[in-house]
Amino acid sequence: MADELLDIIDDKDIITGQEMRSTVHKLGLWHRGVHVFLFTDDGKMLIQKRSADRAASPSLLDCAVSEHIKAGEGYFEAAIRGLKEEMGVEGIEITPLVKFKMNYGVNDNEISVLYKGTVDPAQVKFDPVEIESIDYYSMNELQELQRNRAADMCGWFIEILNCYLNKPANMHIMEKFTKTHLPE
Repeated sequence: MADELLDIIDDKDIITGQEMRSTVHKLGLWHRGVHVFLFTDDGKMLIQKRSADRAASPSLLDCAVSEHIKAGEGYFEAAIRGLKEEMGVEGIEITPLVKFKMNYGVNDNEISVLYKGTVDPAQVKFDPVEIESIDYYSMNELQELQRNRAADMCGWFIEILNCYLNKPANMHIMEKFTKTHLPE
């Protein structure tokens, strides 16, 4: 993964500076991220298996989109970029669900927003460099996967999925969005 410039933030999500991604992760600086849960019309969630050469969580299962937010970029803008770069889809309507703070791993501290949208599987053309494969799981299948094969899932995905399912999650909820209150 090429190094990129990220915004550094405080615990209230106020930008305090900028630094390269490698330095952000070396020093454990707070930065921003975004995730997108994509569902088919019949309620199955698109799950990606990260490629084996990914620096973070190689070969593990993750949601459709997990992105760092680049310097000067907003949450929504990063989600739309991630949909295009990772899944090859455009024009999908996404809705913000929750904003949260979480430790994603050693020196990886983020404030992130989770979005939800619907996708036509025929439109998905995932990036084969970043993603080994994709599949679609029902909520029951995902919960079974969590119980029996959690080691095959990204740690952050488990926590975000728990939050989505209203189960205890190792994160701090900053804001839950409603249809009448959308983020900038």
